[in-house]
Amino acid sequence: MVPAGYMAKRVQAPEGFRIDHVLDVYSVSNCVNDDFADYIKYWKHNGYWLFDSPEIIQTVARENSIQLAGTLLFYYEVFEKEFDGKRWCFYKPDLSLPTNVIPGTGKKLEGFDVVTFFAKTSPECSPLSCNGMAKEIRTNEHCLLATFEEAYDKLTNGAFKEAEPGPYRIFAVYSLEWPCDRAAVETR
Repeated sequence: MVPAGYMAKRVQAPEGFRIDHVLDVYSVSNCVNDDFADYIKYWKHNGYWLFDSPEIIQTVARENSIQLAGTLLFYYEVFEKEFDGKRWCFYKPDLSLPTNVIPGTGKKLEGFDVVTFFAKTSPECSPLSCNGMAKEIRTNEHCLLATFEEAYDKLTNGAFKEAEPGPYRIFAVYSLEWPCDRAAVETR
């Protein structure tokens, strides 16, 4: 797994999302839980289409009058290979965007997400939540798989073949506390 970056998300129990054991969704994609903003238009993201540090998210929010109140901060690591439905292949981040992720400290592993990258840019769909596959595939309370091995095996053995088109990438999803100056950023 390699450092991929950070994202602030608005996490909630989605309306109409009826999977008894799922309390909320910590997916990488923004289909079910919204990113803090439509961030791509600011062009501050890295080659994984995430952010290199929490401070960059705070800067984007401050410079564009975006409230971070009510968001959770996530840090992601990604497996170096993607699955095209038949085999695992190496891929690289978008090399036209600088990537210098500052590894997360004080991070808490929440689980593993499987994410589609058909357009090969930003995270598109997390089939466990977006396609409701968590009804068939057991997840934790955040709609994530418990281990990397489980995600790898389920992809390799075709559990996601009826989901969105791939390729698929596996992300480790970590939660973090916001840096100490979060309140200052939110009140500006």
